[in-house]
Amino acid sequence: MRIKQSIEEYLKNSTLHGARFIVDKDASWLERIFWCICLTASWYASWLLIKASLAAFENNAISFVVESSYRDWDTNFPAIIVCESKNMDRIQEVAEQLWGADHDFTLEEVLSEIAFFRGESYHTVHECGGEDSTTTCFYSNFSYYAQLVRSSCVNAIRSCEWNNKPFECCKYFQRMETELGICYAINSMQAGKNKGPKFNMYSNRFSGPGSLKMELLTEATVFILGTEEVPTLVTPKTDFLVIGPYISFVRYVSKRDIENDEAIRETSVQQRNCRFPDENILDVHRYYSYSACTVQCRKDRQIELCNCSSHLSPNSPTWQMCNMDGLECLNRNYEDLSVIIAKWSRRRGRKGLVCDCLPSCTEVDITTVYDSKDNMYGYETPLSKVEVALMDLPTERYKRNLVRGRLDLVVSIGGTTGLFVGASLLSFVEIIYYMTIRPYTTYMHEKRRQQRLNLPRNVQ
Repeated sequence: MRIKQSIEEYLKNSTLHGARFIVDKDASWLERIFWCICLTASWYASWLLIKASLAAFENNAISFVVESSYRDWDTNFPAIIVCESKNMDRIQEVAEQLWGADHDFTLEEVLSEIAFFRGESYHTVHECGGEDSTTTCFYSNFSYYAQLVRSSCVNAIRSCEWNNKPFECCKYFQRMETELGICYAINSMQAGKNKGPKFNMYSNRFSGPGSLKMELLTEATVFILGTEEVPTLVTPKTDFLVIGPYISFVRYVSKRDIENDEAIRETSVQQRNCRFPDENILDVHRYYSYSACTVQCRKDRQIELCNCSSHLSPNSPTWQMCNMDGLECLNRNYEDLSVIIAKWSRRRGRKGLVCDCLPSCTEVDITTVYDSKDNMYGYETPLSKVEVALMDLPTERYKRNLVRGRLDLVVSIGGTTGLFVGASLLSFVEIIYYMTIRPYTTYMHEKRRQQRLNLPRNVQ
């Protein structure tokens, strides 16, 4: 009975429009039905609009625009990452140290596959796997032998110039662990573990388009990526140069950045459908990027299939790396681990990795404008020259704006409820008041009144 009285009292005194007519004792049943229908229709319409506002807030809170106010922009140069891809002289030298001058030359192929592992290891499995393996093979600690072969920075890069001004290469090309092995990167967030000096590689209308030149002393792959991206086994061919000896390589690129409104940080990852580099959820690299996420995806799949990961997996503990049995497993599952496919492709029976990776919020669009290769003559030592430069300063960039923030959602919901039912925040506080505090105070007041009425009788 008290609950019914509380509801009647709330409806009678509520600030919600039309609610008092439902419990008005002077109103006829027809009037009450009319107001019930009106209130129900108003609440339903209000709910539909609130639902639409919530959906827009969750799914359409971000908009992309193109900015062209480029006169005052500072454009950061892409990250340049040098990964050694082959070094037969060094392999032969290490093989002689390990097995002597009269070693089986097939073991050099084994050493090459270990040092420059790309997912397949035919010679390694054939020579060192199974019962008929060669006694001189090694069966674990592959990362140690890979480091024996791979060149140091000073043996790989020299004669660096930024805008035709020389600088010390290995002071700024910092060590970077990748799934391709140890690489050396300049202007990369992922390299160096935040140690060592950073080189200023910004370009503007005063400095002109940036240009980086260097000489390489070994066969290598030069990746041209965004500052948070990393080289992977599946990096698109348009994003790297395959460098061979006695050839001069020149590549001009154009670059488009993505600028983010400050309020974008307030939105959830699901709303903006991207992650900022510092919103990292990965083990393999310190900052998040789409390419780093695919490396993590491949490592997780390797562990799932083979109970170990590649010996070149970045930032992985030694106990997690594959021995010979694990390497054989990785080789068997090469097709499942080497290609990234969509979910619907897996349902059609295609082999490959399905990685649920979001893009980076700061990723850049780098396009090759001009490529050239020229032979070099008159050099005694095998080397190559590489030049990577911006064709022009960018005249456009993308801007990610927040069009529906939390304040917009509150205003939308408040306006909707005010329009249809005349409600405010205090209108909902009234519900709590009339269902809890008001019945309690009424009960205590009635109890004290009864005590006062009974007091004179007790005195008599």
